Amino acid sequence: MKRMELIANRSVEDEIISSLEHGIADFYYTLLPVVHGRGKTAYRLGTATWPEENFMLISYLEDRDALTAKAVVEDVKARFPGEGIKLFFIT
Repeated sequence: MKRMELIANRSVEDEIISSLEHGIADFYYTLLPVVHGRGKTAYRLGTATWPEENFMLISYLEDRDALTAKAVVEDVKARFPGEGIKLFFIT
């Protein structure tokens, strides 16, 4: 079992979640709808100066589902290359 943590721009939230729900049977997760912070290239603080915001999704997955999740997220990243999508797994 692996803990998946995904942090991404809110503009791709629906696309990522619907793709994961479609690709993984019984996909259960916790959603933190607004996450502020700084990444390698930009701030996402929800302010007038830095207006964009991220979301965070946490899920516990079986190993085979973690591989599926990785493939799904890579597909979304390929379609939205400038949106700052980061995926982490903790074993």
